[in-house]
Amino acid sequence: MKLIGRTAIVTGGGSGIGRAAALRFAKEGANVVVADIDSANGKETVNYIHQQDGSAIFVKTDVADPLQIMQLVKAATSTYSGLHIMFNNAGVGNTEVRSVDLSVEEWDRVVDINLKGVFLGIKYAVPALIESGGGSIINTSSLLGLKGQKFVSAYNASKAGVVVLTQNAALEYGKYNIRVNAIAPGVIDTKIIDNWKQNERKWPIISRANALGRIGTPEEVANAVLFLASDEASFITGTTLSVDGGGLTF
Repeated sequence: MKLIGRTAIVTGGGSGIGRAAALRFAKEGANVVVADIDSANGKETVNYIHQQDGSAIFVKTDVADPLQIMQLVKAATSTYSGLHIMFNNAGVGNTEVRSVDLSVEEWDRVVDINLKGVFLGIKYAVPALIESGGGSIINTSSLLGLKGQKFVSAYNASKAGVVVLTQNAALEYGKYNIRVNAIAPGVIDTKIIDNWKQNERKWPIISRANALGRIGTPEEVANAVLFLASDEASFITGTTLSVDGGGLTF
């Protein structure tokens, strides 16, 4: 087991990539703290882990709220006596409209969750990671954090911010034995793409717009997250790992 004796927080752990990563971490021996704003889904992930004889708790969390992130980290350290992995994964998309038609309120909501949420996760996890002797932070960016696309300005901007914030944190905390990396998933089969699937004209194009000609699964992304969390990535920090089937080069 690659993560035996370690404690991991997974934000957005109630579904999609977050759930897949939480299950993968638990399978590798980690104690998992599942954080999500959706209590039903978050508790369901914990139940799945318990069914596999894994160790997990659920903490309802709005990642844009500093107090709730503080409480999340405290719950992890008080329950499991330490923190070793922080997966800042929670995220949302924005209504697909031109930038001039996107409301300020929606811009703020997307940036608060996707970028501020990662900042807060780093801010409050780092002291606990230092106390545990170091660890790994993984942040979820996106293929659309590495290149622009029409009509998703808030999502583009927030996910691009995650890439540079990851580099910044890697430089600041490497001396404490903390590695900070990001993943950049392409089109993955999660609820965030449900609207795309309903578009009979666009979906056949979107679903094959990469070198492999298919969409990815949350489990395939979770494998990459596990790698970055584990000692197998011990000399990797400040990088953004594309998990996109070759979408960036397509």
